[in-house]
Amino acid sequence: MLVSEILAIKGKVLYTIAPSKTLGEAVEIMTEQDVGSLVVFSHGQMTGMLTFREVLKALHKAGARWAELPVEEAMLSGPLSAAPNMEMDELRRLMVAHHQRYLPVMDGNTLLGVVSFHDVAKAVLEEQSFENRMLKNYIRNWPASDEDDSEK
Repeated sequence: MLVSEILAIKGKVLYTIAPSKTLGEAVEIMTEQDVGSLVVFSHGQMTGMLTFREVLKALHKAGARWAELPVEEAMLSGPLSAAPNMEMDELRRLMVAHHQRYLPVMDGNTLLGVVSFHDVAKAVLEEQSFENRMLKNYIRNWPASDEDDSEK
């Protein structure tokens, strides 16, 4: 399965934020939209990723004034990204090796979406379910063996 197929299953709704916005604004968007990450864009270019992990680090570092910090001070700069033609197994290895639960999917400079570890797990389950149904159908329709033919 390709990353583009995972995006097709998930949908391609994009949530972005400017680096000059505050963490308070970012958390509000993330909470209202029920998403765990925002892609940070400046002048049409991806400059970073903001996830709840970065928000928690900023909270720990800044204390009570965390909500006033600009996103650019907390974001993960230059995050890894996935290509739409990347195989799911390669995507999983990349996410695990770099401890990133969210990866933007880029086609050149164009953001196509964000895949999360949850999206990958869901895609794996759907793929396995499909394969399971196909195998059961194949077994159910297995041709009669030669022994059955000789008894007739």
